[in-house]
Amino acid sequence: MALRFWQRKKKTQPDSASPPVADTRTPAPITKDARWRRGLTRLRDLLRRPFDASSEQSRQSREAFFSDLEEVLIQADVGVETSLQVIDRLRAGMSGKSSQDEAEALRSDLKRELRSLLERGEQPVEGSDDACPRVILVVGVNGAGKTTSIAKLAARLKKEGKTVLLVAGDTFRAAAIEQLSIWAERLGLEIIKHRAGAPPSAVVFDGVRAAVARGVDVVLIDTAGRLHTKTSLMEELKKIHRVIGREVAGAPHEVLLVLDAGTGQNALSQARTFQAAFPLTGVILSKMDGSAKGGVALAVGSQLGVPIQYIGLGEQLEDFEVFSPDDFITALFDQPTE
Repeated sequence: MALRFWQRKKKTQPDSASPPVADTRTPAPITKDARWRRGLTRLRDLLRRPFDASSEQSRQSREAFFSDLEEVLIQADVGVETSLQVIDRLRAGMSGKSSQDEAEALRSDLKRELRSLLERGEQPVEGSDDACPRVILVVGVNGAGKTTSIAKLAARLKKEGKTVLLVAGDTFRAAAIEQLSIWAERLGLEIIKHRAGAPPSAVVFDGVRAAVARGVDVVLIDTAGRLHTKTSLMEELKKIHRVIGREVAGAPHEVLLVLDAGTGQNALSQARTFQAAFPLTGVILSKMDGSAKGGVALAVGSQLGVPIQYIGLGEQLEDFEVFSPDDFITALFDQPTE
């Protein structure tokens, strides 16, 4: 009796070992605006500091605000000269104005000044080049996020319906070839590669030849991450540039320099050295989400005359956007709509 009672009682109890019901709901995709805001969080928080201090300390003078803002702009790696120019124009714009709604007027003026800096470089129209294959050479220093940026760009181009061929032109590191091969497999793309230590120009030659034969839309060529101060490595890059030009008229159609946003003003010296070697058509600003030094985006636009074409806003493949001054400024200053 006791055994039967225990068995009946056991059956009525819920099976605590059974697995929970899986939540099959698909998470809502993050919007483009939210992606921009998330990627620029650190820079936005830094630029907000002078305005927050001004609202909390009503006795703070206008000059104290300008001093705080100048410090913040320099800390964000906008650059000393550019920061002083922005402050001088803001100060002149506020001359003679009353203190009523001063903070909002300064915020509006600052948005206008920063947008002006970003718009100094001509913004290219994506996909305007009809060349087939369209050859894109990607360069940059060690650790800038070059190979990952190539993968993100490849994923974006594939999503747009383009056929993409990857070329592992960084033969100095076996790990670089492996990394790009893994991305090619994940994205379902073809890749041209040689063994580690092979001449980079030979890999590029084979890659461009294969692209022409297969009729692909875009060729993305990875290159060895090189210190911009190493003359021999820069000469190797010039050779690659010449090889591409011999195989496809007018190529490379794009030479994109990957700059790590966290390196700040040092990124500008890198860019100038690459510019001296061959013409750059654009910049990919990577790792924007990882640093408050993203003010270098303003310096690139105002000092180099080379447009920022893409910006990396996070670690995921989709965290990669065509650069837009309007989107950049909106993410820094405007409150999200509910």
